[in-house]
Amino acid sequence: MTVEFISLINVWESSELFPKPGGTPDADYVRKYARYLEDGGFDYTLVAYNSAGYDPFTVSATIAAHTERIKPIVALRPNTLYPTVAAQSLATLDRLSGGRATVHIISGGSDQEQARHGDYTTKDERYDRSEEYVKLLRRAWTETEPWDHDGTYYKFENFVAGFRPVNGTIPVSVGGSSAAAYRVGGALGDIFGLWGEPLAETREQIDKVAEQARLAGRTDTPRTWVTFRPIVAPTDELAWEKAHRTIGIVEQTHRAGRFIPSRLAPADPQNVGSQRALEIAQRGDVHDRALWTVPSKVTNAAGASSALVGSYETVAAAILDYVDLGAELVSIRGYDNLNDAIDYGRYILPLVRQELAHRAATGERGTVVAQPPLDGASVDARARAAAPHSTAGPAPTARKAS
Repeated sequence: MTVEFISLINVWESSELFPKPGGTPDADYVRKYARYLEDGGFDYTLVAYNSAGYDPFTVSATIAAHTERIKPIVALRPNTLYPTVAAQSLATLDRLSGGRATVHIISGGSDQEQARHGDYTTKDERYDRSEEYVKLLRRAWTETEPWDHDGTYYKFENFVAGFRPVNGTIPVSVGGSSAAAYRVGGALGDIFGLWGEPLAETREQIDKVAEQARLAGRTDTPRTWVTFRPIVAPTDELAWEKAHRTIGIVEQTHRAGRFIPSRLAPADPQNVGSQRALEIAQRGDVHDRALWTVPSKVTNAAGASSALVGSYETVAAAILDYVDLGAELVSIRGYDNLNDAIDYGRYILPLVRQELAHRAATGERGTVVAQPPLDGASVDARARAAAPHSTAGPAPTARKAS
C-alpha cells in the first residue's frame, strides 16, 4: 500500500504554543514553510478555511509557485463560491501547478460559523448542497459542450469551461462523522477525511463509508484520510513529559482567546466529529498504542485535536496501526507547527516509509511494529507516571526553523 502524508500550512509565524494573534499572511513565511514540507517528504498540505481566515486559493497558488512536488489541498465551503467559478478556479490552480490541485469540501458543522458568511441553511441542507456541488464540479471538468443545470441549490444556463484539469479531473475530498457525511463522501468522494479516533471506531467509520459507496453503485471506495496532532521525543518518557507541558500552554492559549478558530467555536459543538471526540475523551485519556484525547477536552474538540504521544518509533508504529486498517493518507500537524513538521519529516515519515518498504520487499513486518500496542491500563499508567502535578508546565523552548 502507498501511504501519503499531509500537513497543514500556517500563513504567518504563529501557533498554539507561541500565538501571535493579529498577524497577516506573510508570503516569505508561506514560501519557507512550503519548502520545508516538501523537503521533509510531505505529499500534501491542507490549506484551511474559516470565516475569519485567509483565502485558501491565493495561498495555494503561492505554495504551488514556490514548490515542485507538494500538492495543496484547497478547503472549500460551497456557500462561499459558486460551483462553476470554483471549478474554473481549481482547474486554473491545477494547470499552473502541473496537476497538483486537490479540493476538500467542507459542508459546514456550525450554524454560527456558516452565518458569518450569510449561510442560513440547515446541516442536512448543507450536505445535500455539497452533493449537488461535487456533481457540478465533475461535470464542469469533463463537459466540452455548453450545458444547463436547474437543481435545488444552483441554476445556470449555457455554461462550458474553456479548459480541463491536467489529468481530466481533480481529486475531491469529503469529510465528517455524520450519516450525511458518510452518504455524500461514500457516493462521491475520491478521499474521505476522518479525525483521529481509536482503532475500533476508525474501523467502524471506514466500513460505513464503504457501505455508502456500495449503495451508490461504486466498485471502489474513497481513500481514507486520518488526522492526528503528534507529540514526539526520543523516548516515550520524554514525549509524555513534553505532552503535558504542551497541553498546559495550549489550554492557556485557548482560555485566553488567543486562538481565533477556538474563540469563534460554539461552546456546545454541533458537528458530530467534535461530539464524538469529546465522548471518546470522557471514556479515557489514552487509547490503543498512543492516542491521547486530553487535547480534545482542553480545546473543546474545536478542530482535529487527538494526539499521538510517544517516541519516534512508538508514533510511527501507531500510524502504521491505522495504515493496517486501510488509511492511505495520514495528516500530522503539531502545536509548534513548523518546527514539529520538520521533526516529523526527519524522524516519523522515514520510519513509516522504511517499514512499508520492508513489508513490500519481504512480506513480513519489521521492527517498527515488533511490539503490540499496550493495553489501556498500561498506557494510562505510563501517562500518569509522566504527568507533572499541574497540567500547565513551563513553556517548551522556542525554536527557529533552520
